[in-house]
Amino acid sequence: MSIIAKINQEQMKKEVTAFNVGDSVRVHTIVKEGEKERVQIFTGIVIGRKGTLLSATFTVRRISYGEGVERVFPLHSPRIAKVEVETAGTARRAKLNYLRNRKGKSAMAVREKVAAKA
Repeated sequence: MSIIAKINQEQMKKEVTAFNVGDSVRVHTIVKEGEKERVQIFTGIVIGRKGTLLSATFTVRRISYGEGVERVFPLHSPRIAKVEVETAGTARRAKLNYLRNRKGKSAMAVREKVAAKA
């Protein structure tokens, strides 16, 4: 194994929550303010995933005070405490960029995943 691959392996998180594009998630980020650290939660819909291995990122979008806010998070960042999936959504495409053009409730409209029947 090369030196770079070994360093990348050490940097990657062991346990990553499985989520897909269209899922409604809560991202717990660690914010450092001076000497103190606190956890800040960013809730929204995953509109895209990008990259592989250590360079993997995901974009989360939410509507805040009538304005669309997007944040790109590195998947293996030490500043991300955890990612919780609130509701699993189903999307028919890899990137949900069409949500950017929508207003109001339709901007957050993604079909919920229906549980498989036994």
